Order: sequence, then structure tokens, then C-alpha cells
Amino acid sequence: MNIDAYFYLDKIRSIMITLPGVNEGTCFGTPAFYAGKKFFARMREEGDVLVIHTEEREEWIKKDPEIFYITEHYKNFSAMLISLPLVTDAHLVTLITTAWSKRIGKKILKEWQLSANQTNKQPFNKKKG
Repeated sequence: MNIDAYFYLDKIRSIMITLPGVNEGTCFGTPAFYAGKKFFARMREEGDVLVIHTEEREEWIKKDPEIFYITEHYKNFSAMLISLPLVTDAHLVTLITTAWSKRIGKKILKEWQLSANQTNKQPFNKKKG
């Protein structure tokens, strides 16, 4: 892998570490991520492209086909390719989290959602006056 590939892999790992039940392994000789035993993302050989499981690829491709695209190989799979140098951090987090949530077990997902809801609650503000 080239130097840029390590940068992108570190970025992806920093997102993955926040999601319970993620395991890192390999797929086609590149780093891959699994929700339990189910594949949901992997680096492509180029080092700056992420393959991700998605059921919404048409919508993403319509948003920006330079960033989100498929090759003939992925035509019959629920997956798309993401150009890592071009994607925003916010979109990358959304895509990874969504892919993980579609592949992880229901119990882990529910526990994570409850935990996220607790973390996102705002403190109670009393009215002045």
C-alpha cells in the first residue's frame, strides 16, 4: 500500500472503532471490515477507494458520480465504490454507519442506538423568571 492508503485506512479505522461488533480482516488481500461475520466494507487495491455495502447506491451516485460509483464487477452486488480523496468526512461517517447498521445483529444495533440516544440528550434547561 502507498502512503496515502495508510492515511485513508487510519481514517476509516477511526470511524469503525466507534461501532460495536466490527471486526477487521481481509478480503481479496485488502483490509476489510465485518459486522460480526458479515462483510460491509473493504479497501480496494488502489488504496484510495472504499467498497461499501449499500442499498442506496443509486441515490449516492446521483449526488456525485465522481465520488460514488460502481464498476461492472459490482453491478449485481449491493455495493458501491467511494473515492476517499473526494468524499466529505460527514458522508463517509454516514455511509459506514449505515452499512454497519444493515449488517450487524439486531441486539447490538438496538443497544448502540439506545447508547447513542443517551449520549445525544441535551441537559434540561430551566426557564428563567
